[in-house]
Amino acid sequence: MTDAVTTIGPEPVPDTATQYMVPMRDGTLLATDVYLPEGEGPFEVVLTRLPYDKNSRYMFIDGLAPHFTARGYAFVVQDVRGKFRSGGETIGLVGEADDGYDSIEWVVQQPWSAGVVGMWGDSYFGFTQWAAVTTEHPALKAIVPGVTSAQLFIDLVDGAVSDVPWMISADYLSHYWVDNNIYDFALDYERRPPAEIFEDAFARVGKRSHMYDLLVPVQQPLDAYPHGHPFDAKPIPVLHRVGWFDNLLTVSMRDYVTVAARPEWATHQYLWAESIDHESYQLELAPITPENDHLVNADALARFAQSYLKPSLDFYDVFLKGIRPVESLAKVNWHLGHVGFRQSTSWPPPEATELRLLLSNLSGATNGEGVLGDTPAAEGDSVSWVYDPSDLVASSVPNSFAFLLSFPDEQELLTRSDVVSFITEPFDSPLDIAGPVDLWIALSSTCQSTDLFAKLFDVDPEGVAHMVLRGQACLADTSGTSSLRVELGHTGYRVRPGHRLCLALFSSDFPEFVPHPGTEGNRWTEANTKPSTQTIMGGAVTAPTLVLSVLA
Repeated sequence: MTDAVTTIGPEPVPDTATQYMVPMRDGTLLATDVYLPEGEGPFEVVLTRLPYDKNSRYMFIDGLAPHFTARGYAFVVQDVRGKFRSGGETIGLVGEADDGYDSIEWVVQQPWSAGVVGMWGDSYFGFTQWAAVTTEHPALKAIVPGVTSAQLFIDLVDGAVSDVPWMISADYLSHYWVDNNIYDFALDYERRPPAEIFEDAFARVGKRSHMYDLLVPVQQPLDAYPHGHPFDAKPIPVLHRVGWFDNLLTVSMRDYVTVAARPEWATHQYLWAESIDHESYQLELAPITPENDHLVNADALARFAQSYLKPSLDFYDVFLKGIRPVESLAKVNWHLGHVGFRQSTSWPPPEATELRLLLSNLSGATNGEGVLGDTPAAEGDSVSWVYDPSDLVASSVPNSFAFLLSFPDEQELLTRSDVVSFITEPFDSPLDIAGPVDLWIALSSTCQSTDLFAKLFDVDPEGVAHMVLRGQACLADTSGTSSLRVELGHTGYRVRPGHRLCLALFSSDFPEFVPHPGTEGNRWTEANTKPSTQTIMGGAVTAPTLVLSVLA
């Protein structure tokens, strides 16, 4: 590992944009680029607010802007407070609601503006859209949040099962949220306890991330929504863009499922679900070759941009311009992996049914002989594995945001002694999964709490194992007497004839997730760790079951 730290500052503003320094209510100036269509206007406006340098190649905004302006939209892109050319303190999250309102207010006062605004963007700049919704600015008519969540960086706890802390959240904060710049450096993941990894990084940079200190090692209360939660605000049309291979898939779909279940919001909700990861790499192109990598190849970017933006532009044509009827939009557009796009009136599709696959032959699961099928585990049958914090299961890719870039064969994972797996017989005909997939399982542990990671693989006739879904949970109930739900997320995916489904269970995924210390100490700061033994038992009351949504 090298101690080198590279500082990445703002790239030049392109000739096709005009930059303004837009005042917020406290006088802070935010750098804002405006791309205008040809003609006199006024124009409907699409606003995006992001922290990654509006002029960087990574954001490729100047390559996206012509697609907006060609449709007659003014495209306005802003560095959020404290990032790159914008003033103010670098904190993130807590100021986005009011800054969103003030930015919209500035937009509607411009002579080229028709006073109608939509917002667009992925990840953090999907969150800034939800923050703006809470202010109920009358000009904000529609949003398109992609691969994101209104709960970004906000703890999600569900009874006895809670989300495992994400190590790469701290990684992200230490690189992107120190000050106006980005800092590029390698992290020393050999350091323990885990918090020392980032203390070392801040010492090398010479500065700290204020947002990191709010979230690690104990999360402080975050006032991200001073005007109330966005789902309690006045409803507006939303196109939820999600990726079946996105590492934020579970929380993205929680947003959609939650608001679609609210009568006042339901009629305004649309879903666009693709077989993509967080960086929008596509399953049909995975693993990604250099000629298909839109993040580095200009020709690939040109091909990518049109299909990437079309769903959003069609949505804005309905809800910003009003030049297309609402009926022209399907409520749900979803991609069936290895097949193509389909439409439905709801999600899961109305024709989806439940398929329950039971975990059996538990005692053979450490040797790859566990069974996933229609026979329950025998009473008294069990399987155990040792979780050792000093011998962690390695994460399958170095950057899960770009999972499909390498789309690894993970069959080696299944050979570890601390991984148990269950596999189906080969399918004679296609199995189309369309909807949520959940694992119901009772797990006992010699530790008072423990982590459980689950991965669902498509295994081809040669034994190559590609991940379809994954989920993880910190189990507070390790008595083994209660069946707990572990979300593996949603998908649209075809298991082709001759292929099998394989479920793998284990207790760590490092360095993507912060490892459990094996004690009840804070996992970020606990220096003393202890191995624990996890056990799954068969039995009618707690029969371990994988529940899939499938098409007939």
